[in-house]
Amino acid sequence: MNEDFRSGFVSIVGRPNVGKSTIMNLLIGEKIAVMSHRPQTTRNKIKTILTTDEFQAVFIDTPGLHNPKSKLGDYMVKSAENALKEVDIVLYVVEPFSEIKKSDRDIIDRLKDVKAPVYLIINKIDTVEKDELLKVIDAYRRVLDFKEILPFSALKGTNADELKKIIRDGLPVGPKYYPEDMITDQTERQLVSEIIREKALFLLNEEIPHGIAVEVTEMKKREGRDFYDISANVFCEKASHKGIVIGKNGEMLKKIGTKARADIEKLLGSGVNLKLWVKVKKDWRDKESLLNEFGYNRKLI
Repeated sequence: MNEDFRSGFVSIVGRPNVGKSTIMNLLIGEKIAVMSHRPQTTRNKIKTILTTDEFQAVFIDTPGLHNPKSKLGDYMVKSAENALKEVDIVLYVVEPFSEIKKSDRDIIDRLKDVKAPVYLIINKIDTVEKDELLKVIDAYRRVLDFKEILPFSALKGTNADELKKIIRDGLPVGPKYYPEDMITDQTERQLVSEIIREKALFLLNEEIPHGIAVEVTEMKKREGRDFYDISANVFCEKASHKGIVIGKNGEMLKKIGTKARADIEKLLGSGVNLKLWVKVKKDWRDKESLLNEFGYNRKLI
């Protein structure tokens, strides 16, 4: 192996919905993390791996730091805070607002105690003029001594190569922790579950999506065929939500299934027969046993 090969862990943090998952997916070149216009869509710490001839970066994409309103919210914040420990690089992602929001100032206060170098990634620069961007850079430069500040656009891929260079240069010399063809530590079942939840986030109204969990109950490949049979339960918190998720004559659930199946087929590279059922788990976001059942209280690295 190249004696100068670098490897390590990279934590991506920031307020909900600033584009953390989109940036990670862009760098990896695959759709691993859930992307949605709704905030707080990432619930679990997601590890993805970028391996090049020069380095291997293990990305920790976390739930956005926010003020929790449920036990699930507590878990999400603890997951994000834990990601700041024991990593080699922290990428702090913000939007291009020259007036720093209180929630960002709270994150900055947490970052002041972080041992790893912190890089500021100003995402969505395609939405502002250059003069405004300079004001943003100046505002953030005053509140924390960042290792480097990088204007970025995950939508257009602006400065993606420069970000990879920053990551490579910031990682210590080390071995490959994962096989070079591995891009995530998530199982196929977990990825399928997240794809289904993503489609629900996209199609349903403002209140219901965060009360949705998805459990894949069956995932079998047909013998002698490149085809999967997949069954999954879509859980909501209230009986009144069940009808909304199903929709009139089952149309909403059909839309969720159709969109999910298309992405799952791309993920698995095969045909898929997807069956969805909607069930009620009352107030599951505030019940430890159900959080454990849905995988949200697993020990964090």
